[in-house]
Amino acid sequence: MLRSCCVYGAGVLCVLLLIAGIAMALTQVFQKLINNTIKEQVVLENGTEAFSVFQNPPPPVYMQFYFFNLTNPAEVLDGDKPFVLQIGPYTYRSYRPKEEVKFLDNGTRVEAVNPKTYVFEPNMSRGSEDDIVRTVNIPAVTVMEKAKGRWFESFVSALMKSNNIGVFGTFRVGDLLWGYEDPLLKLIKKLITMDDHFGLFYKKNGTDDGDYIFFTGKQNYQDFARIDKWNGQSTLNWWSTEGCNRINGTDGASFHPVITKTEKLYIFSSDLCRSIYAQYESDVSVRGVPGFRFVPPSEVFANLTINPDNAGFCVPAGNCLGSGLLNVSVCQEGAPIIMSSPHFYQADDRFVQDVFGMNPNKEEHETVIDVNPFSIISLLKASSHTIKIIFSFLFCSQTGKIRMLVFPVMYLNESVVIDEESSKKLYAVVTEANVIVNIPFIVISVGILLGVIFIVFMCRQQMPPSTEAERQPLLSS
Repeated sequence: MLRSCCVYGAGVLCVLLLIAGIAMALTQVFQKLINNTIKEQVVLENGTEAFSVFQNPPPPVYMQFYFFNLTNPAEVLDGDKPFVLQIGPYTYRSYRPKEEVKFLDNGTRVEAVNPKTYVFEPNMSRGSEDDIVRTVNIPAVTVMEKAKGRWFESFVSALMKSNNIGVFGTFRVGDLLWGYEDPLLKLIKKLITMDDHFGLFYKKNGTDDGDYIFFTGKQNYQDFARIDKWNGQSTLNWWSTEGCNRINGTDGASFHPVITKTEKLYIFSSDLCRSIYAQYESDVSVRGVPGFRFVPPSEVFANLTINPDNAGFCVPAGNCLGSGLLNVSVCQEGAPIIMSSPHFYQADDRFVQDVFGMNPNKEEHETVIDVNPFSIISLLKASSHTIKIIFSFLFCSQTGKIRMLVFPVMYLNESVVIDEESSKKLYAVVTEANVIVNIPFIVISVGILLGVIFIVFMCRQQMPPSTEAERQPLLSS
């Protein structure tokens, strides 16, 4: 009797566990529990871990700068293709804390500035800031572009000749990055309103790019750390306006409490005044922590005929470049600056063929973002951009027989890899979340096991009992 009770009890418990497990799996009760927990934790408030990560992101940020050294300037002036050699990287550790933090509107928004400081890392660099690079003379190019068609165009041309200033020059790496006093700008600053100093990142070391106002997520968790305003401008006006794109997120992947494979992940760099988006490509693992890899599709840098959203980069209106290139001169004080992926990766092949030394490949030149779907911390971010300059001033006498081309100046690689301490914390969180999410399947597995036990015992009970004769041996001694 006791055995029968146990058998039938196992059968009933099996059915109940299967029903409960299937019901929990279909309703995603534990997944919703985790999401609700995340909603409660991803609010920017003093004392929370989310606010600590927001204010002082733990993973170190590194900026690597690669330059293209021109080896045949005289031949280029005579109409030949340029031959360039990539040098670098020149690596800098970037510090980006949030400062002057003020909570607004009962804690629903927070105001802050995001200063950036760059410190040279010799052990992670190939060369020093004193290295000399020969490249296009960007200030001279910019002045020639601004003077074109105006009364002082011939004066600028004569001034450049008399001072032996050409479209190519040699520069210290440190000066080219962070700024130097340019002789031509100093001579003509009364004619053209321009600073007499130039650098690709001039006035961007130890400074911030203005006031940001973020949503804290208190009213809606999906707005967590989303930018509401930048320097008083609403983010609604940031997308594809006048060729100068900005979008949510500050200098990296935009914050999001729960990330799915179907979402677009936005990347914003204030240094380059450009925002791009990335889409899911594959599952990855970083320091033992699982994540999703997002990469920008080719449409991000496609021309107007392929991607109408890039119409804002046709400057002036209707003047569109080939696929893979975007004109950001509006964001660079009129300097004819073109952006693309490094080595013209995913650009029209003609741009690659125009310059000897271009070797585009996916492994080295693609931007990738690896994130854990339940974390506000990026596992890894390797964001590659290229600053390039286009010769749009070919009618000036100084340019000689230079062919119409896009000349590569430099590109940067911004990388963030989760640190050891954060990876351990994240691994523990992910493990706990995986156990909770899989509780319905654990319950179903236990139910199936009990079902097997129930079937075995029922089969044994249905077997007829053996007789005494059946138990006797057929032969006896």
